[in-house]
Amino acid sequence: MLILSQASDLKHKDDKLAQRKRASKKEIFGWAMFDFANQAYTLLIITVIFGDLFTHVIVGDAEDGYRLGNLLWSLSLAVSYFMVVVSGPVCGAIMDFSASKKRFLFVSYLLTVISTAMLYFVSSEYIWLGVLLIIVSNFAYAIGESFVASFLPDLGPPQDLGKISGFGWAMGYIGGLFAAGFALALLGEVSAENFDRVRWVGPLAAVFFLVTAIPTFLWVRERGRHHVPPPGTRYLTVGFQRLRTTLNELAMFKDLVVFLTSVFFAMCGIYIIITFAFIYGSQVIGWDEQTRVLMFIIVQISAAAGAIGFGLVQDKIGAKVTYNITLAMWVAAVLGIYGTPQMTEFVNEFFGVEWQAQHVFLVVGCLAGLSLGPTQSASRTLVGLFAPHHKAAEFFGFWGLASKLAAMIGVLGLGILQTQVGLQGAILFCGVLFALALLVSLPVNQARGVQMAERADALEAK
Repeated sequence: MLILSQASDLKHKDDKLAQRKRASKKEIFGWAMFDFANQAYTLLIITVIFGDLFTHVIVGDAEDGYRLGNLLWSLSLAVSYFMVVVSGPVCGAIMDFSASKKRFLFVSYLLTVISTAMLYFVSSEYIWLGVLLIIVSNFAYAIGESFVASFLPDLGPPQDLGKISGFGWAMGYIGGLFAAGFALALLGEVSAENFDRVRWVGPLAAVFFLVTAIPTFLWVRERGRHHVPPPGTRYLTVGFQRLRTTLNELAMFKDLVVFLTSVFFAMCGIYIIITFAFIYGSQVIGWDEQTRVLMFIIVQISAAAGAIGFGLVQDKIGAKVTYNITLAMWVAAVLGIYGTPQMTEFVNEFFGVEWQAQHVFLVVGCLAGLSLGPTQSASRTLVGLFAPHHKAAEFFGFWGLASKLAAMIGVLGLGILQTQVGLQGAILFCGVLFALALLVSLPVNQARGVQMAERADALEAK
């Protein structure tokens, strides 16, 4: 029995070492295709089309500066993010215990597709149906982000995770470019007169997500060992037990805890930008349809370039340094977003030109795009480095918790703030959030965080 036990332990250690090897190109590509696919939801529903449609046309309180529409939009997203905060870490614990990451990911994927397709039925007569469907679809999409991220530590050794994560984010922005570019050409502008065409954005996003995510489920492997709960115990009970144990152990992972605090502030700002950027362009900058399309293209290309470029660099200079550089870039971008009207006046007066604010806004959008991809990619890489291998899904559940709690508070906070000071003044809130994220991240030691994760895995392997 002792020999068998030792053999089992040796096999288990060998399995763990094998998991540290770089996955095949096909598997990495399959994993990245989920980022490619789910960007259709982010861009078409949250950022570019449906968010503008909901606030501008479906609620359409133009006489009050769209403040009710913006507030309902913020509340819908905040509720969905709260649901992720409550359920994410427990789901991660169950996934690690039962080796069922793909199963959880598949359920979230189907729920996103179905609820997104049903957005077609939302109109000014069914505003609350829109609120409900946004809550459900955004919850399923957002928790799916954590589920797919939990596969990252299995795809390669620590020194490759930055490149792999950056490739995934870049694929996401390429997918978004395809999905939203096609949708903008097919559906046209967001307006009451064009409502019968633009309402198809929900089914279009759903079909794109449904089809292009198929490689993920065909090629990504489910690793780990499946455990069965003790007799009379359910998986949910085991999930809470594992979560309680991990919370008690978090003191060992000080760098991870501090970093997740920084992620909280950074993601507050990022989710505000993602949610309100195109609403801001419509309501504050007053751009035309051509500029809106051009802004979308610029942001997607610059975000993909930033994710790939910084992904190659971050494995050399460190994910934490990369993360901090992008936070400083974000502070500059937010100041540019707020000051676009003033900068336009200065440029016109100083250079004797007649630029419009929407043209200057395109330059600011390029800086924001360059920051967007690498900030999220570097944060995902650091969590992958700091997470013990045997609890990857659980720790990415905490990453999802920090991100979605940030999204909930950030989006809701801006929604309330803009009712008092207007959308332009409220956007400065983002600059404060990015500055706080940078300050909080300074004490994080990447090498020490990696050592703690390796030590936890070594203890588990004994």
